[in-house]
Amino acid sequence: MAISIDTVHQRVQALANKEQRGYITPQEFNLFANQAQLDIFEQYFYDINQFRRIPGNDSEYSDMLDMLEEKISHFEKFKVATSAMSGNQATLPTDTYRLGTVFSSVLGYDVEVEKVGKKELEYMLRQKLTSPVNKRPVYTRKSNTLLKLFPSSPSSSYSTSNITCNYIAKPSKAVWGYAVINEQALYNATTSTNFELHDSEETTLVMKILELSGVTIKQPDLVQFAAQEDLQKTQLEKQ
Repeated sequence: MAISIDTVHQRVQALANKEQRGYITPQEFNLFANQAQLDIFEQYFYDINQFRRIPGNDSEYSDMLDMLEEKISHFEKFKVATSAMSGNQATLPTDTYRLGTVFSSVLGYDVEVEKVGKKELEYMLRQKLTSPVNKRPVYTRKSNTLLKLFPSSPSSSYSTSNITCNYIAKPSKAVWGYAVINEQALYNATTSTNFELHDSEETTLVMKILELSGVTIKQPDLVQFAAQEDLQKTQLEKQ
């Protein structure tokens, strides 16, 4: 699943140049393209919360929750090793967007590591009965990228091979690669990276990039056009 970045680039430039509205440089396009991709990706999670509040339908192909979960499924990672370990501190994979289940295989088999708050951990550590053990490990979130695991000194040392996690990855950075020939930027597939979003998002990508571009090239009509097209598509999806 991928959307051709060159196809999106051509559509954006064609619409932006219509009636000589302006030219979007490759640097600007790549910047706006990644902002648009991230905006669409993050919206999935807000939409899931919204559609969970309303009844779904029995249609095999038009239930909105199913469609959103399909779009996100491409980014789901399972049982991925942590990228680094230092004592009982684990560093998450660099592309982690939302963390799911954390696993410990210190005992030779997978045990789910429960997430607890820092205050809750303090109470747990005060009593032997509730203190974390190898069979019942816990973790706290130290930062967006770091976890602290307990017990802090397990029977076997923590390592990247025995602490794994499920998570949703961020989309890879999209790049419209090019080579300058006769003072013109021409598409170079070997240095390009396509969008990772679902194929159905191609039009939304084009409109969001146009909206962002319209501000830079000072064309309010382009911003308005893109915003209206994007809103119309969103309203149709929610009917």
